[in-house]
Amino acid sequence: MKFVDLSAVIEQTPKEGPEFLRTDIVYHSHAEGAADVEAILKVPASLMRHGEGWATETITHLSTHGATHIDAPWHYNSLIQGERPMTIDELPLEWFFSDGVVLNMTRKADGDGVTVSDVQKKLEQIGYALKPLDIVLIRTGRDAFYTQPDYMFRGCGVTAEATKWLFEQGVRVMGIDAWSWDAPLDRQAKEAMESGQPGILWAAHQADLPYAHIERLVNLGALPSHGFKVSCFPLKIKGGSAGPARIVALVE
Repeated sequence: MKFVDLSAVIEQTPKEGPEFLRTDIVYHSHAEGAADVEAILKVPASLMRHGEGWATETITHLSTHGATHIDAPWHYNSLIQGERPMTIDELPLEWFFSDGVVLNMTRKADGDGVTVSDVQKKLEQIGYALKPLDIVLIRTGRDAFYTQPDYMFRGCGVTAEATKWLFEQGVRVMGIDAWSWDAPLDRQAKEAMESGQPGILWAAHQADLPYAHIERLVNLGALPSHGFKVSCFPLKIKGGSAGPARIVALVE
C-alpha cells in the first residue's frame, strides 16, 4: 500500500497573502517550554534532558478555508432544498473514506467550465462507472501555482450542471486541485455583472445540493485514474462551514 498526501502544508501566510484567508503561527522554542515547565511544575531546566522543555505552536489565525479543506453544505446557503443544511461537524463519516476517481481536466484553460459531457467522456475513457459515495477528484494541474499570488484566479472550475450530475450518481464528496470548485471568482463576478443575472457567481457552490467538496488539493498527478481509496476526514468544528483536513490516497 502506498500513501499519497493530497494536502498542502499549513504554514505562515506571506505578507502579500489575502487577509481574509491568513494563517498566522507562533512557534515556541524548547527553551520557552523549559520556562513553562519551571513556572507550572517548579522543575528547573537543569533536571530536563538537554535543559529543554516542550516545543509548541500557537495558531493565532486560521481560516477554515485557508488551506486544504472540505466545505460543508452550510457554507453555500442557509437553506438547501428548503432545509437547514449540515455543518462540517454534522456530516456522515461514511462520506469521507471511499473509493476515489481522478478525472484529468488539465487541458482546460483558466475559466473554462467542466461540463457534464466532459465528466461523462472522461469516465468512458478511463473505463469507470461511478457508484454511490465514490469520491471524485478533478485534476486541473493548478496546484503548481499553490504558492503564487494569483493562485486564487487560476482553475477551470466545475459547472453547476456537472455538480448536479455527480450528485445524482450518488457522489457526496467531490474535490479539486484549485482554489475553488467553481471557476475563478473574478471571472464569474465579471460575467454576473455584465449579465445582471443571479445564479452565475458561485453557481456550483449554490446549486441547492447538500454535498461536500474539497478545495486546494495537491499531487493528484501522482494517482491513477481509479483503483485507490481516499481518506479525507475534516476537523470537527462545531457549526463550521468547513474544516481543514489531511487528505490521503491509499494506492494498492
